[in-house]
Formats: sequence, C-alpha cells, structure tokens
Amino acid sequence: MAAPLSVLIVDDEALARLRLRTLLGAVTQPALVIAGEAGSAEQAMALLRREPVDLLLLDVRMPGRGGLALAAALHELPRRPAVVFVSAHGEHALEAFDVEAVDYLTKPVRLERLQAALERVAARRAPLPAAGPVLVVSERGRLRRVPLAEVLYLRAEAKAVLLRTPGETIALDETLAELEQRLGAGFLRIHRNAIVARAAVRALEPRDDDEGWAVRLAPGDEWLAVSRRQLAAVREALGES
Repeated sequence: MAAPLSVLIVDDEALARLRLRTLLGAVTQPALVIAGEAGSAEQAMALLRREPVDLLLLDVRMPGRGGLALAAALHELPRRPAVVFVSAHGEHALEAFDVEAVDYLTKPVRLERLQAALERVAARRAPLPAAGPVLVVSERGRLRRVPLAEVLYLRAEAKAVLLRTPGETIALDETLAELEQRLGAGFLRIHRNAIVARAAVRALEPRDDDEGWAVRLAPGDEWLAVSRRQLAAVREALGES
C-alpha cells in the first residue's frame, strides 16, 4: 500500500489555511497527512528544506515572494513536491501551468474539486528511488542522480534537453548525444530530438494530422513523434513485424 500523501498548506491568511485543513480532513481518497502550514513562501521553503513533502496547496498572492515564484524555485530542492494552486484569482491559471502545477483551484474550494486534484497528484506521484542504475546529469551546473527506472524520455528543445520522469521535468545542460551514450539498452531513439524508455512505451500508432507515427508513453499518456527514419528500428525494438 502506498504511503499517505504528505501535504503542506501555504497561505498567508490563517482562515484560508483553516478551511483547507478542514476540507482535507473530509477527504476520503487518497490517504493523506497534513505535514504542516506556512504563512509565507520563505517559511514554506525553510520547512521543505528540513522535511520534504509530496504536495503543496499553494496560494498565488502572498506578501513578499508569491506562490508562482515559490513554485519556480522548487527545482532547487532535492525532492520537488507537486503543486496545486489555491487562489481567489482565476487569471493566474495559465502562469500556474507554466510552473508545472498539477491543478488550479479557485476559492472557495469545493471538496469534490480538492479531492479530484489530490487523486491526480497521487496517481502521478513518483515512486521512491530504489536501488539500481542511475543517470548522473547536470542541471543548471549541479549534478543530480536520477534512477534510470524513473526516466520516461529525453527530448531536445531549443535551449536544453528535457528529462521527463513521472514526477517532474528536468532541464539539462548536456546534449542528447552525450546522454544517449550513458543510457544503455533500455532506451530507444525514436527521433533526432527524442529518446524514450522502452518500458514506458504503450503503443506505436499512426497519427491523423500528417500521417506520421507516434509512441504513447505511460504514465501520463503522452505522445511523442517517431521520425520516418527511425520507424523501422522502433517497430523492430517493440516486437512488431
């Protein structure tokens, strides 16, 4: 059985924190534990450095550093929590998803919406790192050890290579060619700009838009394009005729 979801409530208003605590107490699924409360971004970051949590219920507008800035800074932590924003101001929703928020709830929060957001977080929660091979990568000049079993794919974009796991997206300083040499047989190049974990591939299907092909990855149900040049190799690797 999975460990309960640990939740930190971050809001500068005491009454808002109390209401969220009350709502969390009425949630039936998933199992959760309230790890604490913070009245500011600075207090929240200090708590997170001492004790990681699975989820922040985070207000957007707070004195000092706001919720969006805090969410962007979470990449500094060894273990980045998921974020669900809780705000009286709906106009920040697009910005919230730019910092990889799982959901954006508007006040007053309904129990059904909160529970749905928590279920999404629980479904996407990455497993605890297990013993096994790791990929040592460079992120913003610092080294990180990412268990290979957690890597879903790596994709080159304009200014960085993005490494995707079930719980986060990491922007790397290295090139895709450099990383490919360290990945091993469990990974497959599907495009000049993308490498996927074989174990994450659930389907190879033609796409309707330009008659190209794509692989569907799980968890997350993401689609990545397969180049015509790589199509035969991908079919062979996936055991298709």
